[in-house]
Amino acid sequence: MSGRRTYCSDACRALAYRRRHDIGGILPVTVPGSKSHRGFTVYECRCCGERSLGEQRCLECNTFMARVGIGGYCPSCDEPISIIDLLGEELTQARK
Repeated sequence: MSGRRTYCSDACRALAYRRRHDIGGILPVTVPGSKSHRGFTVYECRCCGERSLGEQRCLECNTFMARVGIGGYCPSCDEPISIIDLLGEELTQARK
């Protein structure tokens, strides 16, 4: 490419033109909707410290819980644990 040319050759320019104007053979692109992260987000109650996976309201205090981060259930104790709890120091050091 030299100067102000957008395409490397006349063949590439013609191909791009055909792709832009040939709507009949091409299906429209659909973007999938965003998914909710609530199902795998760990929440913690500010009053009692109870943690929950996917539930934003504390069952004991009946108040909304604070978001801790993405996580899941611990395989050994079956308690909700976030990725930040597991890799907290490594993540904070990597960001510096």
